[in-house]
Amino acid sequence: MPRVSEEHLTRRRQQILDAAKLCFSRKGFHETSMQDVFTESGLSAGAVYRYFKSKDELIAALATQTTVGLRLVMTEMIHEDPLPTPDRLVGALAEHMVANSGPDGFLRLAPQAWALALVHPEAAVYVKEAILAIRDCWYEYTERMRDAGWLPPDTDIHAVATAAMGVLPGFMLQHLIIGDIDPQTLARGIRTLLPYGPAAT
Repeated sequence: MPRVSEEHLTRRRQQILDAAKLCFSRKGFHETSMQDVFTESGLSAGAVYRYFKSKDELIAALATQTTVGLRLVMTEMIHEDPLPTPDRLVGALAEHMVANSGPDGFLRLAPQAWALALVHPEAAVYVKEAILAIRDCWYEYTERMRDAGWLPPDTDIHAVATAAMGVLPGFMLQHLIIGDIDPQTLARGIRTLLPYGPAAT
């Protein structure tokens, strides 16, 4: 019997995660059953359980993926020359979030994962890693702003990065729950609060 290739295993695992993502986005973690995942993926229970032993394992795995696209966008932008101003960076990240927060959008999973992390130790590990990865991007951006002369040489990088980290989750919750905010409004507010950049120095 031929061995199953690593590529096949990776594709099958992602197929299951994609199905779970759709189910969780539509119904939430608690209302989704493993049977829902079996049906959405088109795979048998045995095939799914070969990769994920429980719904909690699926949730933990997805928690690590929800912010990958956001990190890629941010990493690319903070290495641009010239360095994007805070309002431009935050506006672009908010645009990405809105584009991926529709009924089947993976970013809808993020608030659910945050809540789960408060009561589920295994999920908390993955959610914490995802959050810290985003915060590392803010650290790097803050350092680049300091080096560009937009911030004082003795800037408390940790304080600025952790403060900036709170902007996007706040935008996400307002967008998903209240629905009266858009990326342009957020960018305009950041530009008023943080008038950094070549024109402001």
